[in-house]
Amino acid sequence: MVPTGRHLFSFTNSSIIPGKKAGRHSRPYMAFLKIGTESCGGFLIQEDVVVTAAHCNCNLGNIFVYLGVQDFMEPGQNWQLIRARRWVQHPDFNNENFDNDIMLLKLWDSAELTEWVVPIPLPEANHHVSPGTECSVAGWGQTGVNTTTNRLLEVEQEVVSDGLCKDQYQHYNPTTMLCAGSPHVKKSPFRGDSGGPLVCDGVVQGIVSNGNPDGRPPSIYTRISKFIPWINETLQKLS
Repeated sequence: MVPTGRHLFSFTNSSIIPGKKAGRHSRPYMAFLKIGTESCGGFLIQEDVVVTAAHCNCNLGNIFVYLGVQDFMEPGQNWQLIRARRWVQHPDFNNENFDNDIMLLKLWDSAELTEWVVPIPLPEANHHVSPGTECSVAGWGQTGVNTTTNRLLEVEQEVVSDGLCKDQYQHYNPTTMLCAGSPHVKKSPFRGDSGGPLVCDGVVQGIVSNGNPDGRPPSIYTRISKFIPWINETLQKLS
């Protein structure tokens, strides 16, 4: 049976399964978002702008953005905590099927760029990522249904054909979504990873969006290259 919208699972308050520890300052673009009692991932694209998923509900109160964090059990001088001043959700975001699942956060202060905090490059507009491309995703949170971690974990994700996601998710839109995670390899984002980046060859190509409730791959990512014009237009408005 093809899952309907009622069976979708966003990865808010969730994590990488089964992940390995990310190397020290190997992912300096990663951001951890605390939104009321919820949390999401995100990534820095310029000193004062973070990208995340639109379904990370930003109407729950103040948004605090942590940068430079490797392990929440090991506070360090590399940490930076900055409040978000404004956030712009894509105007066509659909909360039922997660289409156009992208949002920009404008920070109150610019981050100090260090070896621990560095923006990640965006792709060219409408760039196509071919199936078979090896990518990776990282995040903090659950590593299984009842297990959690405070450390940044990462896992490899292979871009797979749109057909695999179309077969599992009737809402899948190949124009705005990207399908990744081989069903033969039980590795994927899971519950807190929402909003985190899918990185391919050092460039962010996707945003963790939604997938199966039990974390089985493939998972659905927002296809960032589709939104480059909107990102550039929004950055001008936020400047």
